[in-house]
Amino acid sequence: MPNDHALPENVQSMIDDFSFLTDWEDRYTHVIDMGRQLPPLTAAERNPATKVNGCVSQVWLVSEFDKEKLRFRGDSDAHIVKGLVAVALEIFSGRAPREILALDAEAILAKLDLSEHLSPQRSNGLKAMIARIKSEAERVSA
Repeated sequence: MPNDHALPENVQSMIDDFSFLTDWEDRYTHVIDMGRQLPPLTAAERNPATKVNGCVSQVWLVSEFDKEKLRFRGDSDAHIVKGLVAVALEIFSGRAPREILALDAEAILAKLDLSEHLSPQRSNGLKAMIARIKSEAERVSA
């Protein structure tokens, strides 16, 4: 696991924000608020190709690659899951594919202290989102 100095600044900042939230309800509310700040996807962007399989709630991830950085946008039909989409995008979006592949999502999520409070279905859905993001990074770097 990389030390905190190896984490991108925005990820460390998110970890720092979460560290001030001592109880689960505050973290839960913060995650939902992060989701509310995501720009919505268009109806056309909500399609079978962008849908993330493995999530109980509906989740869509749209990726755009400009030959250097991979950017993601996402949405969900459930508030907490939309917040988890926002967390994943904060970690991975706007990075070079090799950076995305090098980031240890499990270690970052452990620092956010979210995993132990998520239902198994939400944890699996979050893992499916991260797998989709990493798969996209592999695809564009091939």
